[in-house]
Amino acid sequence: MPQKVCNQARRHILKGLGAATLLSPLSSFPAWAAKPHRLYVDGLSFLPTDINDVKASKLDAFIADISAVETIEQADGTKNYKRTYQACINSIKQAADSVIANPDVYLQGLTGTDISKARTQQKTAVFFQIQGADCVEDDGLSNEWRQLDNLHQQGLRVLQLTHHYGNRYAGGALDNNGLNSLNTPLTSAGKELITELNRKNILIDVSHSSAQTALDTVKASQSPIIQSHGAARAIVNNARCSPDEVIRAIGDSGGVFGVFMMSFWLTNKPVPTIEDYINQLAYIAKVGGFNSVAIANDFPLRGQENLLALDNDNSEGIKEYLEWWHSLEDKNVLGFDVEPKHVVIPKLNNIDRMSRIDDALKKARFKATDRDRFMGGNWQRVLKQVLV
Repeated sequence: MPQKVCNQARRHILKGLGAATLLSPLSSFPAWAAKPHRLYVDGLSFLPTDINDVKASKLDAFIADISAVETIEQADGTKNYKRTYQACINSIKQAADSVIANPDVYLQGLTGTDISKARTQQKTAVFFQIQGADCVEDDGLSNEWRQLDNLHQQGLRVLQLTHHYGNRYAGGALDNNGLNSLNTPLTSAGKELITELNRKNILIDVSHSSAQTALDTVKASQSPIIQSHGAARAIVNNARCSPDEVIRAIGDSGGVFGVFMMSFWLTNKPVPTIEDYINQLAYIAKVGGFNSVAIANDFPLRGQENLLALDNDNSEGIKEYLEWWHSLEDKNVLGFDVEPKHVVIPKLNNIDRMSRIDDALKKARFKATDRDRFMGGNWQRVLKQVLV
């Protein structure tokens, strides 16, 4: 079946918007000032325990998962990680306190224009995200979305619908019936949630969602949606990776697709390299358009801590994932029959990853304007459009 062509009219509009947006953070610098590095935005990381990591990362902004996790053992023996409302309302208040306590480093991101503001002030804008709508599972029209409203007032700006497994709103990437993978849709309650997220100008994240839920969400949302962290299924055929139709739909919504650092979902090669990461970015650009490509991490700012302690020895580091991996292989979940050999790309499991990706894109002969988009411009455009 021939590949669909991306929505070219929308692409043309986005190209113009992207160019204007990319100029905005630089306009506030005086003409005599040294030219700063291009805008760097990370689509998913965490608030570090060492505040010095923020400056060392060179990030102008990042989306931070601030949720608190409760581990739930499911009926089939596998584990799910639920973000309960009480845990998350406590954790988001703690995150806000951490940002307030470090005013010389952080600017809490509440609107998309805060990226430019932070850059002008030589700070880092941080946007709070929760990885799973489990935090509002008791919410709805009947109580006027009180829990979601409380989280929003505390700074929630990005909400992921699911984490691995489905909930009352949406299907998860790893949903299964014990015999094989499922591809469950967005529910009627999920459509109501999408409407409320649009109304509150909260950015919708379909990372960890099933493919059908992601496609349904694009149709239900009046605003662009994102996948803050993921990879292409055409490269690694795994349920956690996204098929082309999802990548294309996210791009056509005006959203972005962040490629993350977890290497066993980036390549099946025995030794992962930075070129494998660049290949993922190039593939997203090919399918979703150049305005959809973005960078994500999904590890702490300095990197995956256990692998850093092992000097990035993937042969040792992978061992902590194998029990979980084999539990999904036993359920015939797509792609888990291929045992992983690595966790990180050593060159990117480093706090200076953004500069290294930028340099690798240049080496791969991507134009400067494309690097502007990939490294932060696309994130900035979407955040400015949705977070108003």
